Amino acid sequence: MSDQIYSKIVSTGSALPAKSLSNGELAQMLAKLGVETSDEWIRTRTGIEKRYFASEEETTTYLASKAAVKALEAAGMTPDEIDMIIVATTTSDSVFPSTACQVQDQIGASNAGAFDIQAVCSGFAYSLAIADSMIRSGSAERVLVIGSETLSRILDWKDRTTCVLFGDGAGAVVLEKSDGPGIFSYELKADGGRGVHVLATDSHIAGGQVIGDPFIRMNGKLVFKAAVEKMTESALAVLKRANMDASAIDVYIPHQANLRIMNLVCTRLGIAEEKMIVSVSDHGNTSAASIPLALDTAYREGKLKRGDNVLLQGVGGGFTWASVLLKF
Repeated sequence: MSDQIYSKIVSTGSALPAKSLSNGELAQMLAKLGVETSDEWIRTRTGIEKRYFASEEETTTYLASKAAVKALEAAGMTPDEIDMIIVATTTSDSVFPSTACQVQDQIGASNAGAFDIQAVCSGFAYSLAIADSMIRSGSAERVLVIGSETLSRILDWKDRTTCVLFGDGAGAVVLEKSDGPGIFSYELKADGGRGVHVLATDSHIAGGQVIGDPFIRMNGKLVFKAAVEKMTESALAVLKRANMDASAIDVYIPHQANLRIMNLVCTRLGIAEEKMIVSVSDHGNTSAASIPLALDTAYREGKLKRGDNVLLQGVGGGFTWASVLLKF
């Protein structure tokens, strides 16, 4: 047996707010604010059919904790068996403590360290890569990786370019030490020069006041172009590192932001469309929660099985992008 240490995903879990809103219902709500849109307009441009919005009580921490508990139950583990908790989020409930620390308290993971990752829609892929590195270095054996967002709290309901796109939710996985390869390769990239000009919430707290624009702003055309370009490049890079061809991918889970972007990248990579998991129709863009939500949904629906080669990809504000190639 090899002395090499690897990591593998042993379980998944997810959580959604109680309230869902169809495109038609959202259009009615926006009409009262003087914003024109329709089910057809949203569907044909994004592939989104509905999304979930969190209530005041359904915080980012609350959703993250629910997803975490489900992942732990699926793994047959207790919270005190976890060595580290990593939460990817853009919408933490407080400046500090971190969402991860609050999750640690809520689920009773008394032996775990905890920290947040802020890479927006690429956050879960970044977190997965960090967790893999921690396990492979021997500093942890079991890591709980969570993506959780309540993006509805930073939406400008009068900005049609953003308010129809996003939703709330959380997804989680347990990553564990393994004798055989689980994560083959990954790539984490960023272009800070595109940040504020492409996709951002450009604000901060100072002197007890919110300084700047507290809402999500996006240049849709630039995001579309950059997403297709960077996701394609990144996928090819991780495949090359793993000495694999795109034909070896059994399941493709791209960031669930826009179905047109997803289809275009799929075509450029030569991945059969039926291998791509699509959950954007039901969840909208949930940023860091997007990949783990889709992963858990695919597993529960039987579209993902043990032994499958899986390509995960995130792309979003920062500007960041990331790919993780793994055996599920």
